[in-house]
Amino acid sequence: MSEAAVRAGLDLLDEAAGRVFVGGRWLAASETAEAVSPSTGRPLAPVAFAGEAEVDAAVAAARGALAAGDWAGALPAQRARLLLRLADLVEADVDRIAAIEAADGVRPFVEARYGDVPTGAAIFRYFAGLAGTIEGAVKYPSIAYNPPGTTVRAFLEREPVGVVAAIIPWNFPFIMACARVAPALAAGCAVVLKPAEQTSLSALALARLAEAAGLPAGVLNVVTGVGEAAGAALVRHDGVDKISFT
Repeated sequence: MSEAAVRAGLDLLDEAAGRVFVGGRWLAASETAEAVSPSTGRPLAPVAFAGEAEVDAAVAAARGALAAGDWAGALPAQRARLLLRLADLVEADVDRIAAIEAADGVRPFVEARYGDVPTGAAIFRYFAGLAGTIEGAVKYPSIAYNPPGTTVRAFLEREPVGVVAAIIPWNFPFIMACARVAPALAAGCAVVLKPAEQTSLSALALARLAEAAGLPAGVLNVVTGVGEAAGAALVRHDGVDKISFT
């Protein structure tokens, strides 16, 4: 992979470098560190190291997005349309995302270009298709209380669980991000994604494309940083309803 390809990939990040994505805005964090390519040892881009303040803001933004109702209350077809748009944007920028994934992680470019990034787009397409299949049910339970002439029915309604904190590891970072974000968004949840501090750049690229796809502000938030700070703040936060951790 050429240096020009890496530079083109990093250009996709633009203002995302050294910042967190919270409530639809790119915000500076109190601390940053330099992402270094493990294959060359060269610095790539600054990465924000979030702490409790940034996590609090991200969770508040996610809760605000749910309260607004633009996502959780949207028709499944509306959510699916935006997820498909995001998949289109991933496919359109496959070369730049693959360059980021290869430079920042330990993936050969050819595997990221023809495997990881297309798989990420396919994940969004898959869960976009499932968005309209989330249905409730009416059940007739077998319980002791059933006087003559009466019928007992139970109604099952599926609702978004709320704010999902998704904490992913360093291996296959783009696939991991897509596989955690896509199902939660399809179900109408809001997400706070924390990638591994060693491989944060492709998650920032995903947030850039989600922004371009038109996801409502606060539906997807990305906080980068170490597990002892950003990760710990997420898992103990009262505003988080579900944790996805790998």
